[in-house]
Amino acid sequence: MAVLHLFDMDGTLLTGSTANLEVARQLGTLPELRALEDAFAAGTIDTRGFSAEIHRLWGHLTPAAVAAAYAAGTWLNGIEQVCADIRARGEHSAVITMSPDFFARHLLELGFDEVFASRFPPLPFRAPLDPEGVLTPADKVVIAERLRRRHGLPPERCVAYGDSMSDAPLFKHVTHSVAVNADHHLAGIASADYRGDDLTRAYELARTLLDT
Repeated sequence: MAVLHLFDMDGTLLTGSTANLEVARQLGTLPELRALEDAFAAGTIDTRGFSAEIHRLWGHLTPAAVAAAYAAGTWLNGIEQVCADIRARGEHSAVITMSPDFFARHLLELGFDEVFASRFPPLPFRAPLDPEGVLTPADKVVIAERLRRRHGLPPERCVAYGDSMSDAPLFKHVTHSVAVNADHHLAGIASADYRGDDLTRAYELARTLLDT
């Protein structure tokens, strides 16, 4: 029977960093982004407020700058190999991230079947941001369930990979989960834990869970 593999991006595939940090480095707006991150951590803004602020801050962002930020990212080794193995087995892979789609959709080039991310207007921004297109942690569960039902899979044939508090709702929802360089928010929730720079090793843990 097929399997649905659900990957987080920031801190998981993109180790030790986030899409927004990489873009901020390219644009020279790291202080402004750090201030937004502090506000988010303090709970004074939510994911939609955060996205609205980067939409305002990066009004002149170009596809070339995004491509450069993506290329400079500290990605895990073995991503393409994992995607290729999943596809060769007739299984399905998807990335679900709250980060902007203009960055996350580059992951399709590595072999992921689908990427779900917060929707932003075309670059450079000339249209307003629709807050309904910005994803929340709860949306990860909604998207995962939609995919599971579309593929006709039982919960035990789904596995999630993530690293932080935003992945906790999905980890609590699926049968199998692998924490990848995770923080304390996933302690006691994940089925398996991986520390390192090679996604193939985390994927091996997932395969063990699925075969049990």
